[in-house]
Amino acid sequence: MTRDDPVRRGGREAQRRRTRKAIVDAAVRLSAGGATPSIDEIAAAADVSRRTIYVYFPSLDHLLIDATAGAINEPPVEEALADPALADDAAGRVDALIRTLLKYSPQSLPLGRRMIRLTVDPPTNDAQEPATPRRTQRRIMWLEQACEPLRSTLSEESFQRLVSALTIVVGWEAQIALRDVRGLDPRAEEEAITWAARALVEAAIREHEAANPHTGPH
Repeated sequence: MTRDDPVRRGGREAQRRRTRKAIVDAAVRLSAGGATPSIDEIAAAADVSRRTIYVYFPSLDHLLIDATAGAINEPPVEEALADPALADDAAGRVDALIRTLLKYSPQSLPLGRRMIRLTVDPPTNDAQEPATPRRTQRRIMWLEQACEPLRSTLSEESFQRLVSALTIVVGWEAQIALRDVRGLDPRAEEEAITWAARALVEAAIREHEAANPHTGPH
């Protein structure tokens, strides 16, 4: 087994997600009472080092904004993606994800705007060294979960390309463009995002079927 073996890469990625989730969960718990926790307090609660926190988050502000956004969105998103009626319907699962995220956008989008500003103009860490901007992987995780019915159908390259393409149209950046540049109201915004996302999912399926004409539909 080589260092680049997909199984080992998947294991490392899963561990990174668990570590990041432990940090975010600790920040949410410590913030629940209204106080602003310190990096040291969050590190102790998550059982990681300060250095580990800075691997995932360039600043305390970045971490707290991300934690708050996650606390708003994560439970309803997980519930939507667990709907058994959508178990085999990737396009329907992506639609459900989008509708859920947009439902909570009045609370989460202002946080998203702040996080984008932090990413574009990142602060330095406590050592006054340039911090590498890092954005949350939660969106990728949710999109992968939504597209899970296609994982065994598409090639890994095609699956990851679909997730990458959906990342462009699902999220705060797309909402900001549609609201600030296009001037859409919330209903038109949802229609545009769901239409674009469904078009991408259907295009990936058509491309697979064209390349594999004898396999039949998934």
